[in-house]
Amino acid sequence: MKAVFFDIDGTLLTEMPLIELFLPQVYEKLSKKLGIDRESARERFLREIFGRRDTYDWHDWNFFFKLFDLDMDYSELMKRYPHKIHVYPDTLPTLEWLKGEGYKLGVITSGPAYQRLKLELTGLSGYFDVIVTRDDVKAIKPEPKIFLHALENAGVEPEEALMVGDSLSQDVYGAKNVGMTAVWINRDGEPGYHMADYEIRTLHELRKILGGVE
Repeated sequence: MKAVFFDIDGTLLTEMPLIELFLPQVYEKLSKKLGIDRESARERFLREIFGRRDTYDWHDWNFFFKLFDLDMDYSELMKRYPHKIHVYPDTLPTLEWLKGEGYKLGVITSGPAYQRLKLELTGLSGYFDVIVTRDDVKAIKPEPKIFLHALENAGVEPEEALMVGDSLSQDVYGAKNVGMTAVWINRDGEPGYHMADYEIRTLHELRKILGGVE
């Protein structure tokens, strides 16, 4: 194994504290703009989000801000509240170990270009040799195109690479579909099915997996 690729959200870090901070602002702005009560504004905004789940647009907060003509920008929110993006405790030690072992490291994300800013603000970007967002290839996981682009940029074959992510439908299925080894990080112990090559609860477990993969 020569390279390890990661998803970002739910794998390396969580943006939930930031989302919980700005969503009330969204509901308040939308309530005033549409002349409806706050609960109705919340339902309308969330209905649009869930209605587009797993589509190209679903991965971009700015799409929804623009859809409702809200004067908000996700990049600016991240810059204003970087402390609300929480890197998981097992992320940095794992990346340090992988770098020390000589693995090429990469990110494959269905998010837009601002995902690079997220990695910069959290101090993670310097660990990665390759970062591929949906905007680089106009495709999202599990489409083969985004995985193959990342593999090509890293100079490795699919069978030489591991993909780690929290989504069975996007990360695991997409990786296996192009011939990569797929690791499902299941931090919350959710019931799943045996699609992934490996299932882990923390990134620390990658050491054991890579010790057994030639």
